[in-house]
Amino acid sequence: MRPRDLSEIVGQQHLVAPGKIIWRMVEAKMLSSMILYGPPGTGKTSIASAIAGSTKYAFRTLNAATDSKKELQVVAEEAKMSGTVILLLDEIHRLDKAKQDFLLPHLESGRIILVGATTENPYLSINPAIRSRTQIFEVHPLTNDEISLAIDRALTDQERGLGSLPLQLDDDARQRLITAANGDLRSTLNGLELAAKSTPKNEAGIIKLTLDVIANSIQRPSLSFDKNGDNHYNIISALQKSIRGSDTDAALHYLARLVVGGDLPIIARRLLVIAYEDIGLANPPVAQRVVAAIQTAQQIGFPEARIPLANAVIEMCLSPKSNSAIMAIDAAINRVNKGNLGDIPNHLKDAHYQGAAKLGHGVDYLYPHNYPEDWVKQQYLPDNLKNDQYYEPKTNGQFEQAYRDQYYRLLNAQRKS
Repeated sequence: MRPRDLSEIVGQQHLVAPGKIIWRMVEAKMLSSMILYGPPGTGKTSIASAIAGSTKYAFRTLNAATDSKKELQVVAEEAKMSGTVILLLDEIHRLDKAKQDFLLPHLESGRIILVGATTENPYLSINPAIRSRTQIFEVHPLTNDEISLAIDRALTDQERGLGSLPLQLDDDARQRLITAANGDLRSTLNGLELAAKSTPKNEAGIIKLTLDVIANSIQRPSLSFDKNGDNHYNIISALQKSIRGSDTDAALHYLARLVVGGDLPIIARRLLVIAYEDIGLANPPVAQRVVAAIQTAQQIGFPEARIPLANAVIEMCLSPKSNSAIMAIDAAINRVNKGNLGDIPNHLKDAHYQGAAKLGHGVDYLYPHNYPEDWVKQQYLPDNLKNDQYYEPKTNGQFEQAYRDQYYRLLNAQRKS
């Protein structure tokens, strides 16, 4: 069911629909090299094949990880003879320097139109020399409606699909087929083909594809758990942003995806970051409870580890939030990075060694514990920074309300002449 031209592509209409960028490139016969990145089974190879079919150019497929420079040379020789070759280079993020150096001149000349395919974020994983010579397009998981359309085509196409078979696909089986692949059309069609060709006809001569037949023919939802992959970091990002946004159900969903992937270390690290970055001073005890939950999870392991992790996530979602601590330290770091920091006041400098007093170090230092409420007015910042203020208190929780009142009381007392 590989598309023969752009009109047969299912999904990715933001790229291939009439008037969109790839459609315009083909229509104008002004193809440029590109990188397509996104999850497996979403149409990267299909787009390359359809471009070739729509333009009638020669189409070749290589894998950057497994095919050698010699195979690239064969494609280059063919391009010299035929004029233009569209080369689909799968796993382009694995292209080594020798292959890259060979390929670059051919991309410059336009003899090879490169369509790189990768599941990795090209801005993070692909050499800048290749990126600068290509356009980068993201492809997305197919929607349920798009997968349903592809199933209809596969069931009715007698030449390339299953239309010649006496198939009957039950409605609940169809729904399971649509949703189980998580937007991966290749997985959907593979499951459908396996079910159709491994199921005997019934007494009426019909191959009846029931829910049980489909369930036995497809794998579990095809989630990506590559711990170095772009999608993995997207899940981690979504988890933190869902907790930050107090959406308990969304946070549990993304936690579940990480739990199913078995990645306890990254869950632990991210939950600790969230506790201090997003809950922070609004509810400081949460941080200690998150630590306890993580220690428990590490001791008992999966599958039971999911329970304390869920407790921590739910509590953080429903806790008051404050990012005042991270904002304060980042403001202080930004000030340091700008330079011109000034000299530390002499009375704060180290005075434990002989001769410090002659330098004026430690002289006139006022020891706060010798004063009422363990506080005394004295300058701590350098002269040129003495009016800097980095901490901006929030009032989302009772803890930070108390910190705010104390902070401003001391700040005002310090700044009184």
